[in-house]
Amino acid sequence: MRSLNRRQFIASATALATLPSSRVFADADADLLSAQEVSVQLLPADYGPTTLWGFNGNAPGAEIRVPQGARIKRTLRNALTQPTSVHWHGIRVDNAMDGVSGLTQSAVQPGAEFDYDFVAPDAGTFWYHAHNMSTQQVARGLYGPLIVEEADKPDIDREEVLVLDDWLVNPDTAQLDNDFEAAHALSHAGRIGNFITTNAAYNLSLKTRKNERMRLRLINASNARIFPLQLQGLDGWIVALDGMPLAVPQKVTEAIVLGPAQRVDLIVDVTADAGETAHLVHLGQQEAFSQVAFPVGSGGATTRRADPAALPPNRATPVDLGQATALTLNMEGGAMGGLRTASLGGEEKTMREIVDAGRFWAFNGAADGMDGPPLARVGLGEHVRVAIRNDTAFPHAMHLHGMHFHEIAEDGSLGPLRDTTLLERNTSREIGFVADNPGEWLLHCHMLSHAASGMMTRIVVA
Repeated sequence: MRSLNRRQFIASATALATLPSSRVFADADADLLSAQEVSVQLLPADYGPTTLWGFNGNAPGAEIRVPQGARIKRTLRNALTQPTSVHWHGIRVDNAMDGVSGLTQSAVQPGAEFDYDFVAPDAGTFWYHAHNMSTQQVARGLYGPLIVEEADKPDIDREEVLVLDDWLVNPDTAQLDNDFEAAHALSHAGRIGNFITTNAAYNLSLKTRKNERMRLRLINASNARIFPLQLQGLDGWIVALDGMPLAVPQKVTEAIVLGPAQRVDLIVDVTADAGETAHLVHLGQQEAFSQVAFPVGSGGATTRRADPAALPPNRATPVDLGQATALTLNMEGGAMGGLRTASLGGEEKTMREIVDAGRFWAFNGAADGMDGPPLARVGLGEHVRVAIRNDTAFPHAMHLHGMHFHEIAEDGSLGPLRDTTLLERNTSREIGFVADNPGEWLLHCHMLSHAASGMMTRIVVA
């Protein structure tokens, strides 16, 4: 087997991006989610299969699709060698169903089972993923899409669920790099892969027709990679972010930036002519390439539809900034971060002592992560605003469990509802939400190596 360096490895995958793909999501009608090893032909055909972790024999796991308001019941059966759990990312579930090992439930031991039972209150694009030893388990593929359909569906011809990921693979063995706690990943940008896929396929190609209208549900399932994306041969509108509909569809005029765990729903019209290929383009640092190819066949419509209407809104109470409790979250640490000391276990420690304990980051001067005191305790129904400062040399994707928040603009206006916000290095952002879901809710960086090494805290809703 030939050896490829990182840049050649990515180039090999992207050069083949217009070849047909047979990768599809498996059916998920069964009530069982069996977490297990899966053998997948992840790399091109002249490489051997890759051992991943998945659900019910598939990686990514099977798509779960239900109507809004439906009850989701799944029994997690752990056939792995590690304890695990399932977090239902973006779904406003009861706290006991949130799936955070060590906080909302005990990790499910190998050979054991756990029953998840909750209602999906919001329509939108969500996903489910492991939430124990997440740096390793999500990197191995232990996740899947979760689609909650609105009753009034948009006027489209078809939809595609597109799960974006990158994998850190040894090309000599076709297996994942097993150093999931590498100090460089923990202290720098996170575990960045060298092989980029969509729906675990390196060559995803979806046939289409001129003027066809598609709904594209994009999910960034990577551990740390930020996906800058552009439309080519497609005219598009953003209709939802992180599963929550925009009040007015936003015309796509520039790159779409999708941080880890973020989702975006697009409605796109195919403008490329028959015989051409439209693309969802990945804007890499050194070159652009096709993330997904859409070869255009003959027989398309001769005219285009009017601009799409907004999706039906999900229930939400806008935060009243005038009465909101103000919190501050300062992110510090990491390589080149300048952090010299932080508290750990109630004691002030030097950076060297923190690193020796496996921590590289601090929130508000504390490196305890989930084990430390909560960021705040607030009352049920209390309005909250959190000023987040990224005082580090790297971007961070901050995810709040159990509730959605507004990003607050500099002029005080409320942006669209989200559950994950991406902060570039040395930037600040304020978020606001209503604490309408009781329980202990995690607030953490979804660069999963960062979360594992200190970037976790909690908000307790009494």
